[in-house]
Amino acid sequence: MKQLVKLAAGLALGCAISGAQAAVEILDKVIAVVDDDVIMESELQERLIVVKNNITSRGLEAPPEDALVRETLDRLILESIQLQKGVRYGIRIEDQQLAAAVGRLASQNGLTPQQFVDQLEQSGGSYGELLANIEREMIIQRVQGGNVNQRIDITTAEIEAFLDTEEGQQLIQPAYRLIHARLDVSDDIDLDAARTYVESLAERINAGEEFNEVIGASTDPYQFKGGDLGIRPESDLPSLFAPIAPTMEQGSFAGPIENGRSFHFIYLLEKRGGTQIIPQTSVRHILIKPSEILTNEQAQELAAELRQRALDGEDFADLAREYSEDIGSAQEGGDLGWASPGQMVPVFEEQMSNAELNAITEPFQSQFGWHILQVMDRRDQDVTQIVNRNRAQDYLHNQKYQEELEAWLQQIRDEAFVDIK
Repeated sequence: MKQLVKLAAGLALGCAISGAQAAVEILDKVIAVVDDDVIMESELQERLIVVKNNITSRGLEAPPEDALVRETLDRLILESIQLQKGVRYGIRIEDQQLAAAVGRLASQNGLTPQQFVDQLEQSGGSYGELLANIEREMIIQRVQGGNVNQRIDITTAEIEAFLDTEEGQQLIQPAYRLIHARLDVSDDIDLDAARTYVESLAERINAGEEFNEVIGASTDPYQFKGGDLGIRPESDLPSLFAPIAPTMEQGSFAGPIENGRSFHFIYLLEKRGGTQIIPQTSVRHILIKPSEILTNEQAQELAAELRQRALDGEDFADLAREYSEDIGSAQEGGDLGWASPGQMVPVFEEQMSNAELNAITEPFQSQFGWHILQVMDRRDQDVTQIVNRNRAQDYLHNQKYQEELEAWLQQIRDEAFVDIK
């Protein structure tokens, strides 16, 4: 009887499957197996649409369809390999990092993040899909950086040799990013009146008004033209500004510069290269961290107690060695060496900048805990050679990075199991 029941059930199931198969429509299929992942036909088609749209928008001629499909599939395979490595490495992209990336995209389009998202959704895009794509790109970038950077070794000899070349000298020569505003005075306008007008603009800027606001508010018959000239080496500056720009400080303006019946203003937005003099501060500190056995209030009280002990004559360095929880500086008596602008967290840098020489600050809190600090000395340091060497190293690194990236991508492609269906 049991055998008859099994037979009847099997026949009924077979009929049901047969009937279902007659109505099945294949919606998607695996087009490639890549290690532990698969690439679906739908993924390939979606990516092809994006690739073709990009080709069209740039006015380029599309390659033959079969070549385009092959290249796009190869790209998807490489992405899959790298994303799987990202999973194995435990790479995670935090929500605030994704939000910051969206913020940068919005800024590039002159929008707030919310305006950017609204515009995206109004055009039929998906915010969730955008975040997923950004996350994929960020994971891939981290995987590439972690693997490729360790393959690159730039020696001191390479840097010195590069700096001796014409290309190296061009890289480190001073460069300026100028905002240029030009007023052309027509023949029917009194030149003296125009001169008086532009001089009044210079007085307003010198008095503290924003350069862009003053120049941008000009109206006919005194209408300025111009804009951002971009980063230009000194040798490529317009002859009218070439002798002036090197004498300017970043964030300053020059003008009016009179040339025939034209008046010019320039604003130095950015300066690169040349002599680099930066202020540095010799500072030492004591760090007290709140913990399970030391509350935030107790950590603040201990920092205040140590400050008072130092003021009463105890040696600051000895107190730092005994109490400071900054592993990197405690054994050096809290000495952080010469600190350059931007090297410390903002609250520490603010306290350091405002502290009197040899005074010990009141306790203040950063994300690391409670600090007291003492400024030992201040100086202006010429870091030109250091900056030039760093720029040369970055340049050589970027050159080698692309070469090593291509080699690494080929290597991981060769080592992966890939089965194209």
